[in-house]
Amino acid sequence: MGIVMTSATEASKEEPAISLKEFFEDVPPAAQKSVKEAFAYSNGDLVLALPQIMLHCSSDICSGRRLFHHTKAPTLYISPQRQPNDVYIYYFCKNCGGSRKTFALTVRVPEEPSTGLASLMKLAEHPPFGPPTPARVATLVGSDRDLYFKGLRAENQGLGIAAFAYYRRVVEDRKGAIIDEIIRVAEKVGGTPELLAELAAARKETQFSAAVDTVKIGIPPALLINGHNPLTLLHSALSEGLHADSDAVCLELATSIRVVLASFVERVQSALSDEKELSNAVSRLLQKNSSKQKNAGSS
Repeated sequence: MGIVMTSATEASKEEPAISLKEFFEDVPPAAQKSVKEAFAYSNGDLVLALPQIMLHCSSDICSGRRLFHHTKAPTLYISPQRQPNDVYIYYFCKNCGGSRKTFALTVRVPEEPSTGLASLMKLAEHPPFGPPTPARVATLVGSDRDLYFKGLRAENQGLGIAAFAYYRRVVEDRKGAIIDEIIRVAEKVGGTPELLAELAAARKETQFSAAVDTVKIGIPPALLINGHNPLTLLHSALSEGLHADSDAVCLELATSIRVVLASFVERVQSALSDEKELSNAVSRLLQKNSSKQKNAGSS
């Protein structure tokens, strides 16, 4: 069964037309949009008026948002018998030249291309649409990596119930790994024996909710997210999602789970780095002080 697309004129009645730049940067796959100023001519052929766009480049050189430029735009057919046009668009990072972004599109060209209004659907893109996943999050989710990225794809497509279900599985399955990270920080910053005992007991629990209830003593302050325990925040989202009555609510909760996980791993890394830096600083000062004392004693 083919994809049914409405015309750009019909689509624009429902919502304002957007630019091609907005379409490539902000529109998830499976969404149809009316796009303005969409066409140009190249050597007499009708093509998409491809702009330069800002995307995340994951290369070691860039590792952030960079300007991407396109390769040659494919020719579009105007005749009704050739509608819609299925095309691939390729973009490369303008900074490092190594990262490529591929878009698969369906383009419906109007009978009068001079209007510049087109109906576009993004069929797919690679790397996938959405915010980049920090490497430390990928490490934390470990063997549940596939589930996490299924949740991410569902979230990007606005499928709230599916996204929540995937993220919930990840959090429950990776309970032990999450608590292990808290234990690492607690040991580094001098957590009390009582806290470490509670965390060890929580890790043995089979259910995430029971693990959260086990930890009565506050976790290291460096791991708090806006003053809140990340375990409690995750538990709250999981509990609320079980009783959510709409896809929209599940989508909000799914996004919250992803954001809290990302913030948690950042705080873990920051806490461990700060502690290592502090230890090195103290060690250097002690060595200098020891050297001064030896020099003073020998003089």
